[in-house]
Amino acid sequence: MAKIASTLEAAAEGTRATDKLVADLREVASDAEELMNLTASQAGERIADVRARLGQRLGTLRAQLSDLEADMLERGKEVARATDDYVHDNPWKSIGATAGVAFLLGLLIGRR
Repeated sequence: MAKIASTLEAAAEGTRATDKLVADLREVASDAEELMNLTASQAGERIADVRARLGQRLGTLRAQLSDLEADMLERGKEVARATDDYVHDNPWKSIGATAGVAFLLGLLIGRR
């Protein structure tokens, strides 16, 4: 039971960190696109070159973010499947653990 709990906790922590990374990368991509739009009227070979490279990198970043989100979704499904299998294989342990957690939460809430 402790192994499942630690696996779920690690998966949740990894998901939170990955979600934050994805959100940060989306914000960077959005800022870069805004910068590209603001410099659209600027002339010059160097600006055009930088804009072209930035556009390529943004395309790559968006593809990688899409792959990362798909990977996160798949990992979430695997954790859900593992949890479902464990609960089906050990129903009484699962019920006992849930009751214990609910009891502890009730004690904590009752103290406030």
